[in-house]
Amino acid sequence: MYITRASIMAKLFVSVLVVALLLEVVVECKSSKTKKTKATTVKSTKATAAPTKATAAPTKATTAASSSAGGNSADYSYSYVSGGTSGTGVTTRYWDCCKSSCAWPGKASLKSGPIQTCDVHDQPLNDGGNTQSGCNGGSAYSCSTEQPYAVNDTLSFGFAAVKLAGGSESSWCCACYELTFTSGSVNGKKFVIQATNTGGDLGDNHFDLAIPGGGVGIFNGCTAQWGAPSSGWGAQYGGVSSRSDCSQLPAKLQPGCDWRFDWFGNSDNPGVTFKQVTCPKTLTDKSKCIRADD
Repeated sequence: MYITRASIMAKLFVSVLVVALLLEVVVECKSSKTKKTKATTVKSTKATAAPTKATAAPTKATTAASSSAGGNSADYSYSYVSGGTSGTGVTTRYWDCCKSSCAWPGKASLKSGPIQTCDVHDQPLNDGGNTQSGCNGGSAYSCSTEQPYAVNDTLSFGFAAVKLAGGSESSWCCACYELTFTSGSVNGKKFVIQATNTGGDLGDNHFDLAIPGGGVGIFNGCTAQWGAPSSGWGAQYGGVSSRSDCSQLPAKLQPGCDWRFDWFGNSDNPGVTFKQVTCPKTLTDKSKCIRADD
């Protein structure tokens, strides 16, 4: 068969056209595959990043809880002392503003201390505990930092005058005790105290809780230090009778007075069981007193 030049050229043109079309299809397929891969990558990366942000949230919540308690949670930790003093006791309340007995040097074997005292302006004295009490012609008084404070609905910290059966100041000055209330509206709540004072008028296993506006009792240093009435705020024994009466106290002492009517539920001398514990940092930071055996 005779094939003309025109016929050959026509066939060649058709072949080139077919190859071009095939190349275009291949390029389009590659382009489509690349777009698919890119879209998948973007979606995967964004979805993976989101949970990381959600996981970080609890850390912030934990920090906030510690801050609302007034410090790091480690500051409030304590443990029971093996073979430590324990038993059943009674409580009363007082706030006489006088230098406490455990604020004198030589009362117990200490790592640091004795109990911090303040001047008439509530400024700390750096005297090694040697300044005479403001209730005995001197210029040393108790500090406002010795008032009670709550950490949560069932746990508070504070200070107290103490007298324990079979013990003496050498065994209880600056020691700490967990009190569990057994009566009144605070029944079941715990109050961890550091012993800062000794009451000559106290019976055995007696904790006289240091609460501003709780009554000056036998001695009254509050008139000299804070300008309180001659018999203290409220009754000489028992103190103020309502939360609104706490406004009579200086602003620095009002939180501890309010505590009595809030967390403490205005309980009147509730009974307790007690156990000796290691002193938590939150108390020793305020009292500046740490026993050698703690």
